[in-house]
Amino acid sequence: MKKVFVFAMCCAALASCNLGKNSDAELKAMQERDSLNQVLAQRDNEINDLMTTFNEIEEGFRVINEAEGRVALARSGEGSNATARIQENMQFIQSTMEQNRVLINKLQQQLKNSTVKADALQKALDNLTKELEQKDQQIAQLKAELEAKDIHIRELDQRVTELHADVSTLTEENTQQQQTISNQDRELNAAYFVFGTKKELKQHGILDGGNLFKKSKVSADFNKEYFTKVDIRQQKEIKLFSKKADIKTSHPSGSYSLDEDENGQYILHITDPQRFWSNSRYLVIVVK
Repeated sequence: MKKVFVFAMCCAALASCNLGKNSDAELKAMQERDSLNQVLAQRDNEINDLMTTFNEIEEGFRVINEAEGRVALARSGEGSNATARIQENMQFIQSTMEQNRVLINKLQQQLKNSTVKADALQKALDNLTKELEQKDQQIAQLKAELEAKDIHIRELDQRVTELHADVSTLTEENTQQQQTISNQDRELNAAYFVFGTKKELKQHGILDGGNLFKKSKVSADFNKEYFTKVDIRQQKEIKLFSKKADIKTSHPSGSYSLDEDENGQYILHITDPQRFWSNSRYLVIVVK
């Protein structure tokens, strides 16, 4: 009987030893999986950030091409209105070019600091840099043609020179450079909206007696603080909390929709942000 007992105890001890070894192996395997998942998650986040910046640059080139088309169309017209449209579009082109220049520098830094070594992304970045240089040449040629027609963009030249200097400064900085680029990126994509009754908007100098948005007063007694500042890349929906809504600013049709919620109150859905904010970075809506 005693021998049976001893044998049983030995078996139990052996089983316990094997269980301990199995537990250690499982714990090690779990830790390795967790570590691998963290590496994969970090890589995915970096790739997402890179692709987001890449897509923003491509979108910038797309709207630049559209603006160049508008300039070409306006050149066929005559008079002060055509000249004004050309100057506005040229200013938009220059601003968007600088935005792309900043984003390309940002993408270069992201690739430099990234743990992801993607030859395809580096090649794509090189192509974007070449496209930026080619676009600079095209715009220079376009400006020369406009100068020949006595349509001067000298004030834009000064602004572009200043922006070039800003970009050169940014490329020489390290941590502070990234923060500065991030701030500029947000400003380039900033827009402002407000909604309220006619009475409220008139009290804040936003609507005049004819119920029109006073664009000319933005830099004068226009009350900017009454507006809400948003990032056009993120703000795709604005709840108006009203069953009546009238948009007073100019925004291209097909770039947004006014839809009712379950309570019959309107919600503004911005379906194409770049087009929606292309005419004006201010949005004014009268509600009741």
